[in-house]
Amino acid sequence: MKTFYCKTIIGNIIILGLLLTASCRKDALNIKPDQALVVPTTLQDFQGMLDNVVTLNEYGPAMAEIGAGDFYLSYASWQSLSDPFEQNCYIWAKDIYNGETAYDWDSAYQKIFYTNVVLDGLKQININNANQSDYNNIKGQALFVRAFSLFQMAQEFAKPYNAATAKTDLGIVLRLTADVNAKSTRATVQQTYDQIVSDLTEAAGLLPDNPKYLTRASKPGAEALLSRTYLSMSDYPNALKSADASLKVNNDLIDYNKLDSTAYQPLQMFNNEVLYHEVLTLYLSFYFGLADPSLVNSYDQNDLRRVMFFSNNGDGTYSFKGSYGGDLYFFGGLATDEMYLNRAECYARQGDASSALQDLNALLKMRYKTGTFVPVTATGPDDALTKILGERRKELCFRSIRWSDLRRLNQDNRFAVTLSRTLNGQTYTLPPNDPRYVYPFSNDIISLTGIQQNAR
Repeated sequence: MKTFYCKTIIGNIIILGLLLTASCRKDALNIKPDQALVVPTTLQDFQGMLDNVVTLNEYGPAMAEIGAGDFYLSYASWQSLSDPFEQNCYIWAKDIYNGETAYDWDSAYQKIFYTNVVLDGLKQININNANQSDYNNIKGQALFVRAFSLFQMAQEFAKPYNAATAKTDLGIVLRLTADVNAKSTRATVQQTYDQIVSDLTEAAGLLPDNPKYLTRASKPGAEALLSRTYLSMSDYPNALKSADASLKVNNDLIDYNKLDSTAYQPLQMFNNEVLYHEVLTLYLSFYFGLADPSLVNSYDQNDLRRVMFFSNNGDGTYSFKGSYGGDLYFFGGLATDEMYLNRAECYARQGDASSALQDLNALLKMRYKTGTFVPVTATGPDDALTKILGERRKELCFRSIRWSDLRRLNQDNRFAVTLSRTLNGQTYTLPPNDPRYVYPFSNDIISLTGIQQNAR
């Protein structure tokens, strides 16, 4: 199975004679179009660029999912990985690239470049009553995609957000223009998150409630990403506010009793819970990966997620099949179930156990066999929080959310986790708050940009 696809093959945009290409080995921060080709100038051109789903909705950054502990590999499977990069990511090695590039970085900054082309181009559009709605929608989409890519890069290449050190901790490169001559420098963590919040706040005010396609951004999608961002910052009041705003527009949940647990893929792509569709890069380790036994065994026998999410391999192992992304791809987008859990966690953290459990039970009722669900109770907000985080682990697995959750929750001794994996008798561990929760930049990125390397 091919795990990575050259951007010159999958990343092309062809719109009304426009062709933007990017070399697999060019600096992803400085990808630029062939100036001899037609430059996008109309709203139709810009919408066409944003509808390039192969570039903008596929190949979401997924290194975080490799390291998050949702799956394990047998030693034979680990040895069979054709790319040493994946082998090293799996064991949280200090040096992971072996001279290769950071594919996640390339993919994300290609998306950022395309959105900057759109945002720069929109400044030349004459706005009037006839085009105002389309202009707002297109600008909102571009801001959303840029913010999403920046957020994903922050989870992999910047330190976890800590309010006490965020103004001095190194963040990521903020590319806010398509000008290839702009110098690449690292912002602080605070500046990184401020930019993400700014983009999403503006996007939420521009986007429609209901997108034409789920591969396009929407107001509830922007609010959902704002909630995820604030949650990663441990800004729980704002995370609650954004989750609530998203759910006020779309609070649909799937009744798992209506699904076929024997199907190859019980959960369909573009289902009613999806707010924004993105799938992660299909690394080979995902294909060979087996679900963590402690995760599978954490589901109650009447919890339908156990049979909807996992297929029994008949040898005591389980494989994940519950993606909202379709086919073999892991879903990396946004969905309403996450917003129920975000809001529930935030309610619990502000001392409102009743509202927290109301959201949790609304979700779980749709996940248990009809007639078997017993509403969750709690002795108080702290007990409710513990139970909500447990359900978050079970509901949002294999979505590249766990890594971000670990980074923030490890800062609280009550919820800190040490990850471990064993290969051929050797055990590898990732303690809480370890520097390896921040991935290094590949050597080519350092050479091309001169940015400071992350400590490992």
